[in-house]
This record gives sequence, C-alpha cells and structure tokens, in this order.
Amino acid sequence: MARTVVMGAGKSGLAAACFLASRNTEVVVTDSRMNPSEAQLQALLPNRIPAVWGDHPLSLLDACTEVILSPGISPRIPFALEAVNRGIPVIGEIELAHRALRAKDDGSCILAITGTNGKSTTTDLLAHLLNRSGLKAVACGNLGKPFLQAVEEHGPGTTYALELSSYQLETIQEFHAEGAAFLNLTPDHLARHGTLEAYRQAKLRIFERQTEQDLRVLPSSHLEWGTDAPGRGAIATFGWDLPVFMTAAFCGSDGMLCARNPDGLIAEILHRSELTIPGDHNVENALAALLLAQHGGASLEAIREGLRTYPGLAHRIAFCGEKNGVQAYNDSKGTNVDATVIAIRALEGPLVLLLGGTDKGSGYLPLREELEGKLHKLVFLGEAIPQLERDLGDLPHDVVPNFDEAVRHALCLARNRDQVLLSPACASFDQFNNFEERGERFEALVKEWVKS
Repeated sequence: MARTVVMGAGKSGLAAACFLASRNTEVVVTDSRMNPSEAQLQALLPNRIPAVWGDHPLSLLDACTEVILSPGISPRIPFALEAVNRGIPVIGEIELAHRALRAKDDGSCILAITGTNGKSTTTDLLAHLLNRSGLKAVACGNLGKPFLQAVEEHGPGTTYALELSSYQLETIQEFHAEGAAFLNLTPDHLARHGTLEAYRQAKLRIFERQTEQDLRVLPSSHLEWGTDAPGRGAIATFGWDLPVFMTAAFCGSDGMLCARNPDGLIAEILHRSELTIPGDHNVENALAALLLAQHGGASLEAIREGLRTYPGLAHRIAFCGEKNGVQAYNDSKGTNVDATVIAIRALEGPLVLLLGGTDKGSGYLPLREELEGKLHKLVFLGEAIPQLERDLGDLPHDVVPNFDEAVRHALCLARNRDQVLLSPACASFDQFNNFEERGERFEALVKEWVKS
C-alpha cells in the first residue's frame, strides 16, 4: 500500500504526520534520534502513527509516494537523494500546508517574511498590526505553531503572517505569498548552504510564485539582495534612505517613520521614540511590517496604534531580572553572530556576555569591535568553546561548558551596573531542543538568583 514518509519528529514533522493520518493517508515517521521523547510518542499515539527511531532505512521508500522533509534535515542526505533518484517528490511541511490552504479557497492570504535576523519580531509585529485593524491574522511557521497547524485551526479570510527560514524555503514547490519580505542578509547556516550566495538563493525562493498583484519588500540600502529574485511582485522598499520606488516606508533624519503610497503621497506614522522595541534594527523591522500590513489591508491609523502598543517578542533582548544593580537580559533568539552584534549595540554595558552552543561555521571575530569598551567578561559554553577560544580567547573570559553552571557563574561574577546578556551567537541544539527552551531555562535561573 502506498505511503508517505515524514522525516523528522520535530514540531513541523509531527504536525505533518498527524495531518496526513487524520486524512486517512498511510504515514510513517522516521527520525535519527535513537530515543524519542514522551511528547513525541504521545503526539503519534492518537492516530497510531508508526515510527522508525535511530535511522532512515531506505526500505521505507518502497511503495512511498511522497517524502515530507523536516527543515532541520538537509535535502542532501542519502535518504532524500535516493527518494529524488526514484522520482519520489520531496517537499516540506510549508509546501504541504500551502497545498491544504489553497484547497480551501476561502479568501485567506499569506504574508511571508525571511532574512537572517529580525524575522520573528517582524512576523509577530505584522500579526499584531493586522489584528489591531480588525483583520483575522495569525503568526506561524518558523515562529510559534507550524503553518500546517495554523491552517487547520483558522477559518476563512485569515491572513497568515508566516516566518520562513532558508531551510523551509529549500523544499517549496508551488508556494505562493501575496506579500513577502526579505529583511537582511549576513553569513549564517553556511555549514548547510556552503556559501553566502547559496544561502541568498534559498531565501529568494520566497518570491518565486508572485504575480504583479503581489508585493516584494526589500531593504532600500541593499536592493541587490532581491532585485534578481524570481517572481513578478511589485517592489516596495524600507529603510533610512530616500525611497527609490513609489511604495516605501522609511525613517527620516528627524526620527519620523513615514509611508509613501504608489501615488507618491507621504503619511507620517509616528516618531521612533514611540516604539516600545528599542534599536535601529527594530525601526527597520517596524517599517517592513508596516508595508506588509498595508498590503494586507490594515489602515494607517491601526498601524500607528499597533506600533505604539507592540510589546516585543520573548527571548529577544528581553529584560528578565535585576539584583544588586545587575540586570539580566534574555536574547536566546540571538542564534548567530549578527544577531548578537545587534544585542550588544542595544545595551549600554558593561556586559557579562554568555556565548556558545552549536557552532554555525561563520566565526566570531565581528564581536570583537562591538565589545570594545563594553566588556566586563565573556563566558564560553557548549560545543562551540573551541571556536570561541580561537576567535575571542585573548579577551577576558571564563570557560564553563554546562549551560546552567555557566549562567550561575555569569550572574555571580557580575558587578553593580553590569548587564548579564545571554546572546549565544549559536544554535541551541547541543543542550536544548530549541532557542525558546534555552531562553526559558535562562529566565528560570535568573529568577532563582533574584530570590536567593
């Protein structure tokens, strides 16, 4: 009997498996982890979904009609390549969810966001702006719940504010977003993509199926990142420069966020000081979200109010405790060097900075300049310790491999007016399942420290 194979038992893989099983598709899950968690087993139990743990045996491809690949698994692993060689389609959960959504034909639309940094904040903010305008919107994808789960839970006329990583974009085929933004590009995930150009090309797939009625949002300072993108979406820009294209959002030298419509009319939205999320990077995030929200039907007044009231995203430079003049900040979402640079710039210091986790292969030298005049001490942790020692080992630092011990050590050595910052510049997978779990553990340890 024909079956679908789902590779990977993470959030998106489990969502895909349960979705298919609920529609009477024979499905089997395969995961390289030898020992599944209780949560994984419980997710598979209601639909009696079989699973193979610890391996991806090629025998599963016999009588297989489709492979659903989780984003954390490279399309270039032997199992996926063999599927392609046999003519078996290999797609991801995003493509499966898009197929389910378009089959509904219920007036819903997709506003998608990619980029190296800022995409989670921009996605969450976009949903907030749309909801403030009375529109039904949900943030999903690489942020929060899987896209497929969101499609199942929400009804007609929903706007899906969809965060997409390069990994998720590698396996799309017919995916089409009515509006899409490419926020920025810095070296990341090079261990997977190989080169910065290959990484960029993966990101550009977000525009692949766009028509003239759709919107392509690009940073005005780096139009070259996306002007050669596939698709035919109308270009809109965001940034600090005077806009080249008629549709644009920009922040002037006076700090006023403005929007210009296709007729050339400029509307002042609000001053940057009214934003509750700090930093130049969040001004850019707000401008990109503004353009997509307008395209999705939000009014300028609702956008203005939404920007004033947006509280920010968990695990992104989030204050989480203070004691004896020492402040602690959770930036677990800082999973690459550029994100950590942004976090360092956002705080005044002196900093006790926790770095480490799963190394991504891009190097940590850019942190040196940002830390000059701000650093009290670095704390290196996790699998990336050798790479951190290589690039930053001459700076004041301690090495504490275990996460809990490293956090406690950082809080203990901090002095009055220091800021303890978890911004690891690394993925979390050496000691945690995801950055959220890492951030929650940091906040729990900070609470213990405050009470002690």
